[in-house]
Amino acid sequence: MQKQGDIQNLLVEFAGKPKVSRRPPWDGGVSWRKDENDNHFIATANQGDGASLWWPCKDHPYDEPDSMLISITFPENLMNFSNGRLRKLEQNNDGTKTSNWFVSSPINNYGVNVNIGNYVHFSDVFKGEKGNLDCDYWVLDYNKTKAKKHFKQAHKMLEAFEYWFGPYPFYEDGYKLVEVSYPGMEHQSSVTYGNGYKNGFGGRDVSNTGYGMKFDFILVHESGHEWFANSITNRDEADMWIHESFIAYSENLYVDYFWGKEASAEYCRGTRMNISNNLSIVGIYGVNYPGSGDMYSKGANMLHTLRQIIDDDEKWRQILRGLNKEFYHQTVKSEQIENFISEHTGLNLQSFFDQYLRDTRIPTFEYALVKGEIRYKWTNCVNDFNMKIKVYINDELHWLQPNKRWQRLSIEKSIKTVNVDKDFYVASFPLIEIE
Repeated sequence: MQKQGDIQNLLVEFAGKPKVSRRPPWDGGVSWRKDENDNHFIATANQGDGASLWWPCKDHPYDEPDSMLISITFPENLMNFSNGRLRKLEQNNDGTKTSNWFVSSPINNYGVNVNIGNYVHFSDVFKGEKGNLDCDYWVLDYNKTKAKKHFKQAHKMLEAFEYWFGPYPFYEDGYKLVEVSYPGMEHQSSVTYGNGYKNGFGGRDVSNTGYGMKFDFILVHESGHEWFANSITNRDEADMWIHESFIAYSENLYVDYFWGKEASAEYCRGTRMNISNNLSIVGIYGVNYPGSGDMYSKGANMLHTLRQIIDDDEKWRQILRGLNKEFYHQTVKSEQIENFISEHTGLNLQSFFDQYLRDTRIPTFEYALVKGEIRYKWTNCVNDFNMKIKVYINDELHWLQPNKRWQRLSIEKSIKTVNVDKDFYVASFPLIEIE
């Protein structure tokens, strides 16, 4: 009989033929490929469909094991790389080897991975906020030269994200980039990479601004998930925005760190062309149902808009760092993230989050010019939406706080122009002009 406080071992043996992933990482399963030299090139990727496709587990994000030993047996002429640090590499008597990787931090199921190929290794050390971070890179043998040059971006990524988000969350397990045959994914402490050692995403700029071609999208985006997804993990798939909105926004912060605030704002605005506004960002709870793909670009623009409302970049940075300190290595609900931001801004942001996360409409700043005054309100929005906004009237900045009722502001000079600040993700619509 199991007694309270006892620690027991449970051995589960299973066998089978795992599902083949036809389009990893979007289609879950195992990818069985060959490299250019006809060596086996095998990888797992299961973010959407779940890790239970290939190993028996409690396949729900709310519960994470506090550590994990991953033992994989593979042909002796190849090598396997998984999460954490290599504890032991065993030579077997049947032409195989067994690698034993240990993860010392809590890990989400879909972040566990297996990568087998004809890999070569190089490494360096990033001097970060918590000391020396071991960085290891595992690439196909014929890609080592270009990888050593291209992966210098990893230190730039770590520098930028430690500035914005706080220390890398897994110093104990190190940071790895592992080459795979698909674009890439945020496997914890074992980020997979397959973007061809080129900037952009598959050779294109997701922002259409030019800034997206200044860095490797996959390296930056998937590594950013070490903070939001792997350290701070949603408790329910419906809140996947916690992963994807913050990390789509992190691309913008990376641009900000290296090319400046206006460059980053231009990058973020450029991604608005990727927004569909067809389904809400938050999905359906309790049924493993994430929300719309708008959690990426719309979520990023929501956070960019929030930065404008706060209007204090250092305060905003401390909120982002505070999130990573408060919820370090935890699974969380959307309301926890929303409440934390509201508390630390001193603003009631409930209607703001309801509008952008749970509604598909773009809030519209509706205004009329009537005999020397501007009348304005919010339309196309949730009932209590009252977000403040920057409006330039005759090129002069005014902070307005509309709601769903008409408000008015008298202007001494004749009103010639009205322009909503372009960094707010809203629409604007003039109704009438009466002299």
